[in-house]
Amino acid sequence: MAKAKRSVKFMCQECGYESPKWMGKCPNCGAWNQMVEMLEPTKKGRSSFTHTDEVSAAVPITKITSDNEPRFLTQMPELNRVLGGGVVQGSLVLVGGDPGIGKSTLLLQVSAQLTTTGKRVLYISGEESVKQTKLRAERLAVTGDNLYVYAETNLEAIQQTIQHVKPDFVIIDSIQTIYHPDVTSAAGSVSQVRECTAELMRIAKGGNIAVFIVGHVTKEGAIAGPRLLEHMVDTVLYFEGERHHAYRILRAVKNRFGSTNEIGIFEMRDIGLVEVANPSEVFLEERLDGASGSTVVVSMEGTRPILVEIQALISPTMFGNAKRMATGMDHNKVSLIMAVLEKRVGLLLQNQDAYLKAAGGVKLDEPAIDLAVAVSIASSYNDKPTKNTDCFIGEIGLTGEIRRVSRIEQRVQEAAKLGFKRIFIPANNQGEWKLPKDVSIIGVTTLGDALSKALPK
Repeated sequence: MAKAKRSVKFMCQECGYESPKWMGKCPNCGAWNQMVEMLEPTKKGRSSFTHTDEVSAAVPITKITSDNEPRFLTQMPELNRVLGGGVVQGSLVLVGGDPGIGKSTLLLQVSAQLTTTGKRVLYISGEESVKQTKLRAERLAVTGDNLYVYAETNLEAIQQTIQHVKPDFVIIDSIQTIYHPDVTSAAGSVSQVRECTAELMRIAKGGNIAVFIVGHVTKEGAIAGPRLLEHMVDTVLYFEGERHHAYRILRAVKNRFGSTNEIGIFEMRDIGLVEVANPSEVFLEERLDGASGSTVVVSMEGTRPILVEIQALISPTMFGNAKRMATGMDHNKVSLIMAVLEKRVGLLLQNQDAYLKAAGGVKLDEPAIDLAVAVSIASSYNDKPTKNTDCFIGEIGLTGEIRRVSRIEQRVQEAAKLGFKRIFIPANNQGEWKLPKDVSIIGVTTLGDALSKALPK
């Protein structure tokens, strides 16, 4: 009897789109030369997305009890804040970042901290041997009888080990090295990452085990693999930082158990990652006195106010088209603010090169930094420094107005704590809230009004 012919399909390695025939360009994401041939697995009953093996029934929402999810606190308050108050049982957490940024270091340190509370942790490494993991643990002074290390990439073997060890926490380092034997494609492919993550989600929800997954990133900075990967997990954390800076920023971009856009700041040392208790002082400690083009803004990262120095350098261009370069902020935002300065204030910037930077390697992407960026550009253009005790908060509209921003009281309190005496804020944000002592709050309505007060002639 002839064997049944296995069907063939083509899958996009960028987005996971499937097609019965090969195409040069993916119709879903537009990527070229990403369609690869895939064989349908012979074994039926692929891993499903059901959380438990129990058959549930639909019930009215009024009869569902809303118990608070139990959380486990680590010894890193920065990590606890990013996770929304601690690690939730049965959660699936994805941690992404550039190679060498400190993902494995962070999770190995957290593993040791969780074992001190009597919890059992299983660290599964698909990139290092057991001895290599041990060497790294010795360098970080990580040890504990409840910390189990297992080097394996076969998902079925990993499942058996989880059933045998019965851990409270599982760490997978990394998901791109794990493969399911029933899936014919290579480890790290779209189908492998999707199937392995689905199976790990079933293990996490069914066994009430908190699972951390390390994910590689692409050259664009996104998590490698299908976009479905980020939709499947409960929490997505990005580990950011400049390669030449010691500071690392852990940012939550998705969290089903807490707020998003929370950040935790760490410093990489020879003993591992150490928390930074007051990041505002770190970002401002090297600021020069009397330097033109330097301003300070209070940026909200989630629920946390952070003071960051914004630097601008404006110089005459030597070419036909002026250059616009920005580090740590959106390049389009800089071009927009310079256009408003030229149109509404009268600064001739079309023949000036502009270089802007958020000091310390931090990335700013909220509207409240607009006023600080505009003042730093005007300060460098006129070669007039602002006062060292000035701080600027506000969003700029296209007509030159200064628009209100959120959480102004928290921002002002943080600036006052670090010794700033004059704080420029939108006039519409002045209201009935408690003002700090010995601090002058200056409300401004237009960009010209702000510049005349911050940079008097």
